[in-house]
Amino acid sequence: MADIVYTLEGGVYLNITNKCPCNCAFCIRKKGDAVGEAKRLWFDNEPTLDEIKKAIDEFDFTRVDTAVFCGYGEPTNAYDNLVGAAKYIRQINPSIKLRLNTNGLSDLINNKPTAKELSSIFDTISVSLNEPTSEKYDKITRNIYNGVAFDAMLDFTRECVKYCDDVVMSVVDVISPEEIEQAKSVCESTGAKFRVRSFAKGR
Repeated sequence: MADIVYTLEGGVYLNITNKCPCNCAFCIRKKGDAVGEAKRLWFDNEPTLDEIKKAIDEFDFTRVDTAVFCGYGEPTNAYDNLVGAAKYIRQINPSIKLRLNTNGLSDLINNKPTAKELSSIFDTISVSLNEPTSEKYDKITRNIYNGVAFDAMLDFTRECVKYCDDVVMSVVDVISPEEIEQAKSVCESTGAKFRVRSFAKGR
């Protein structure tokens, strides 16, 4: 079994699926089998909710300030397990801050609106904007929803902003400074905060 709970530079992360509708050119999982203190983040079989809960039980979440759902896949691809695991951690530590790192395509993946429910569970939702236009976004993310993903991701973010106090959109510094500025404008149009992530650091 691959690592479900792992640490990276002092942070605590949950890896609950390897499934993802994107194949991003810069994806960190192309660099190796794991990051941080994890030994392996690739699953032979996708974990069940019971297996995720077991991994949570084996890690001391009572002393954790913040936990992030972000592994070698898109967390919302395992939507029911994501919701169940997040609520389970809250039972263990009601004061913990939970963050979701997502590509923002949850509504397309799950074929239903998901922003409101996710916003009720997570303190922070971080959406990967990646590029300032639909064409460039499709080219760099190589997603399976070609042509509609970019607008769906922006709609999802706008909905999250309605219900969650801390919504962030991010780009990785593999794009040009001009594209970063354009992406910042797109982000601001949704009401979310903007962040530039370092490709070298992988986060």
